Amino acid sequence: MERNYKRINLIYEGEYNLGKWNVKGIEYNEIGNIIYDGLYIGGKRHGKGKEYNKYKELIFEGEDLYIIGKRKEKNIMKEN
Repeated sequence: MERNYKRINLIYEGEYNLGKWNVKGIEYNEIGNIIYDGLYIGGKRHGKGKEYNKYKELIFEGEDLYIIGKRKEKNIMKEN
């Protein structure tokens, strides 16, 4: 099921399970710029994903970018 959902000035577009963001989704900021495209578990970022800055530039990309909502420190910043 796909829906749009606002949470603390973020917009989520993607899949839900038991009312929480789950599996694959995209987060946008309040003005509609993408900030994260990746996987979720239990409403939190988890696993493979791409993170963007406020200028819509890709800044992080990785297989295990997040572990249950916490970004891993070892991920390398994407160079432009």
